[in-house]
Amino acid sequence: MVALGVACAPLAMADESSATESHHVIKDSAITTKVKAKLAAKHLSTLTRIKVDTDENGVVWLSGRAPTQDASDLAAMIAKNTEGVNSVHNDIAVQP
Repeated sequence: MVALGVACAPLAMADESSATESHHVIKDSAITTKVKAKLAAKHLSTLTRIKVDTDENGVVWLSGRAPTQDASDLAAMIAKNTEGVNSVHNDIAVQP
């Protein structure tokens, strides 16, 4: 029985690891969706050109284009004030 337990241990660990990884994916997409919804709620067409990605640590990465620095700063502020976001990297290019 001990041999069977030792043989099955890696399988149990693999299942636990898979569950943890899929949990992160769900959390990340939920944060991304929340940020995108808040950007869309501002009804500024300039904010719809911004791409939002979230990593497993709750770090949001903003990229894309904005016509002004104010629009870029607004997008970053909205992201920072979203539940679950730990930090924001603003890589939005300002292109009038």
